[in-house]
Amino acid sequence: MKFQKILLPTDFSDESLYALSYAVDFAKMFNAKLYLLHVIYDIEKASNLHIPHPSITELYKDLESHAKRNLDSFGIDIREDFKNVETAVLRGIPYEEIIKFAKENSIDLIIIGTLPRSGVERFFVGSTTQRVIRNAPCPVLVVTKK
Repeated sequence: MKFQKILLPTDFSDESLYALSYAVDFAKMFNAKLYLLHVIYDIEKASNLHIPHPSITELYKDLESHAKRNLDSFGIDIREDFKNVETAVLRGIPYEEIIKFAKENSIDLIIIGTLPRSGVERFFVGSTTQRVIRNAPCPVLVVTKK
């Protein structure tokens, strides 16, 4: 199997940073392009309510600007010698946008970091990672940091 396009969704957590080292190693090994994606949670979309307020619009603009800066510097020491990286910031429901991005960009592998969870936590918490695993159009490598 050859991976030409690898996606690492990130929330800028330590778990995502840990998964980045795997993503960079895989991208180097397969001479693949690495996509770093951050999704800003869209309250309007999640709640099905439209909030026509200038401050909400400005808030999302600020969040997007901040996310782009964070993404550009995210794990720069880990990926400093790897240049085949593209970044994207989207707004929506994270797992939906990750799946949509993977489909639209013909991603071959998604690498995602997550916290290790116990059985009870896994049952009650519908995590983004679990939803990505269930709906991904490609293989998903889940990296946990212990």
